[in-house]
Amino acid sequence: MSGHSKWATTKHQKAITDSRRAKAFAKLIKNIEVAARMGGADLSGNPTLVDAIQKAKKTSVPNDNIDRAVKRGAGLTGDAVDYTTIMYEGYAAHGVAIMIECLTDNKNRAAAEVRTTVTRNGGNMADPGSVAYNFHRKGIVVVPKSDGLTEDDVLLAVLDAGAEEVVDDGDKFEVFSEAHDLVATRTALQDAGIDYDSADIAFVPSLKVEVDAETARKVFHLIDALEELDDVQNIYSNYDLSPEVQAELQAESA
Repeated sequence: MSGHSKWATTKHQKAITDSRRAKAFAKLIKNIEVAARMGGADLSGNPTLVDAIQKAKKTSVPNDNIDRAVKRGAGLTGDAVDYTTIMYEGYAAHGVAIMIECLTDNKNRAAAEVRTTVTRNGGNMADPGSVAYNFHRKGIVVVPKSDGLTEDDVLLAVLDAGAEEVVDDGDKFEVFSEAHDLVATRTALQDAGIDYDSADIAFVPSLKVEVDAETARKVFHLIDALEELDDVQNIYSNYDLSPEVQAELQAESA
């Protein structure tokens, strides 16, 4: 992947405002519960839980909420919820592909809400596999830029850990690896004394669709509507924007 601005990331992200904070916290708590359920509450043996907790802390989720989520997920409180991960596929405006990752305790509710939201916001659902073939699971570690830290520094730290590429993305570096090399990659950064903001498995598109500003607005409108759903955890897309379109959208958001 080549360098890209915040408007052309594979996963559309927004700053968390007060009105969205509670919903964002709930999704981070779900991730912690699932990680604790899958690998137990011992942080030394559960790197997925470590990453889920770090992301929650960086988003200012209270420590008490985090502790309760770990215990609940590990079955230490007797009230653990059994979440299921479901991936839905669809298209936004201009044939832009979207992958909608849900984490839910009610499959029927999740399916109905996703389908309704997609169709009401100018999109179409797709048959399983018709979109997914263009996406590949990758590990992505986000490293904030700091004084003196260069792209070469980051690359040197992670090269022997299986990392494939380091991308300069404005105010941060993104380190890409195969999904199974994610833990080794973020461990290599820690060993090198390099701080990271998040370490996640994401779906990265092989082919992107360049869109104009009008189409981008429609795509973002659909993604925003989907992000409002409680069961939706992540959304991935293959839109791409030219520098001119990026500048236009950035001017609107200023």
